[in-house]
Formats: sequence, structure tokens, C-alpha cells
Amino acid sequence: MNRKVFQTFIWLMWLALPITAFRFWLAWDRLPLRMASHFGISGRPNGWMPRENALYLALGLTALLVVVFTLISYVAHKTHVPDAFSWSLLAFFYLVISFVYAGNSGVVQYNLDGQRVEIDFWAVLVPVAVIALTAIFLGTKRGASLPAAPVIMEESHGSRAWSLLFIALLLAQIAAAIAIPTPSVRIASALLGLLFALIAIHVWTGFHYRFSNAGVEIRTLGFRLKSIPREDIRLYAAESWNPLRGYGIRGIGNRRAYVWCNKVVRIQTTEGEVFLGHSDPERIVRDLDSITRNHQSQVSRK
Repeated sequence: MNRKVFQTFIWLMWLALPITAFRFWLAWDRLPLRMASHFGISGRPNGWMPRENALYLALGLTALLVVVFTLISYVAHKTHVPDAFSWSLLAFFYLVISFVYAGNSGVVQYNLDGQRVEIDFWAVLVPVAVIALTAIFLGTKRGASLPAAPVIMEESHGSRAWSLLFIALLLAQIAAAIAIPTPSVRIASALLGLLFALIAIHVWTGFHYRFSNAGVEIRTLGFRLKSIPREDIRLYAAESWNPLRGYGIRGIGNRRAYVWCNKVVRIQTTEGEVFLGHSDPERIVRDLDSITRNHQSQVSRK
């Protein structure tokens, strides 16, 4: 990755602030002193505020997003996140900022001539971008497939309780698609509903760890998430997992976690760290002992 080019695009996000201010400035003298600032599903205004407050709100929201996105982008930059995901993440941030600008610009235009605030395009594009970014993230840092070898042991780790949360989110999207007749909103709800359905199934069935003489393979829903070659394993031990670090697939750079509980096994590899969640982490440790002992015995025979 060209780091200077990447940093340049990070700072270019800040142009959203003067561009937003300029949009308001061009129409300032024609804007009503009390602007319609919030709109219902039908597109009709249901909230108003002084035009100064509308400007401050638009700039404040934009500034908050730009600050957060800048920090995340720099963390990605410093932790050597793969190029494909780093640029995809940055492109997603630009998309979100563009969406916010389009909304602010639409509010200004509505107060000038009553033109409806259009979100149809964005209502479909943003969910598609979320799904694409998720797919790119899952495809990074998973390593090459392990050589074919008999599976010694297989463990699974999921959470029925967490899956209920995503089922509730799925039901909410279904309710939104039924209640809101707008085609774009229904398409967006269907896309997000599909994503939540896949996550709910994944959480219910869990991560699957396959241990063989070739190493450890982590899968879910038939998709290979990561492979750890046996010769890359250096150290491993059971430890507790801080809930503040989050659940699911976590981590960027050279660290990746697969966890739905507060117990994990930390595996130190030649490329970084991998955390495998499990309700009985000692079982994972025993499985790792088995494949590493097999490796040591094979080396000693040679």
C-alpha cells in the first residue's frame, strides 16, 4: 500500500465540513428562520429548528463521523491491515459521509422549494456496502488452505442467547418491510434481514474448529475463516476474555478472535495472535497438545 496516498485520502474526508458549510452558505439568505429539519417515513416534515441550529447540527454530525473515521483509518494504517480491506473500509467511510451530506443537502433544498428529500438510492446502496465490506473483512487474514489430513478432533463454539438478538433484529427488518411501502426501504430491509438471518444461523451453530496434523482450521456455515498451520503455532494457553473487547469475529491486523463467551484460548503464531472462544477452553488446549505432540514425534523420528 502507498501509505502517503492512503493518508491523503484519510485527510480528504475533512473536506466534508467546508463543503457542508458552503452548501448552507449558498442558500442562507433564502432559508426560513425556522427550518424543517426532521422528516417522517412519508417524507413530510415532523420537526423544526432555527436555521443556525440546523447548520450546527449538520456540521456537528459530519465532524463526529469524520473524527471517528479518521481514528479508525489510522488504526488500520498502523496495524498493517491488508490493503484490500483498508481501502474498502475507507471507501465505506466516504460512502457514509456522502450519505450524510446528501441528507443535509436535501434538507436545505426542501426548505428552499419543498422538494422531497430523496433517500431511495442510499437506502439500497448502504446495506449493499455493509454486506460487501463484511465479505471482504471475512476474506482477509485467513491464510492458505491446509494440506489434506485426517481430522483428529472437531469442536464447536456458539451462543444460543446471542443468536436471539439477531433473530430479533431480523424480525424488526421484516416488520419494517411490511410497514413501509417504499420499494427502496423494502429492498434495504430485505438485504439487512438476510444479513441478520445469516448471522443468527452462524451464532446458533457457532464456530467450528478442526484439528488435524496439518494444523487448525476455523469455519462457520461451511466458509473457511482462518487456517493456522501446525508449524506456525508457538504458544497457547487458556485465559479469560474481557467483554469490553466484544464478541463475534474481532480484531484487525495480526490479531483475530472468534468468541461468543468469556473464555478463550490464546494461540501465539508466527504471524500474530488468534483467540478461540469455548465454554471449556481446556478441551481446546488438549486438542492443540495432541497435534503439536504429533508434530514433535514426527520431527524426532526424522
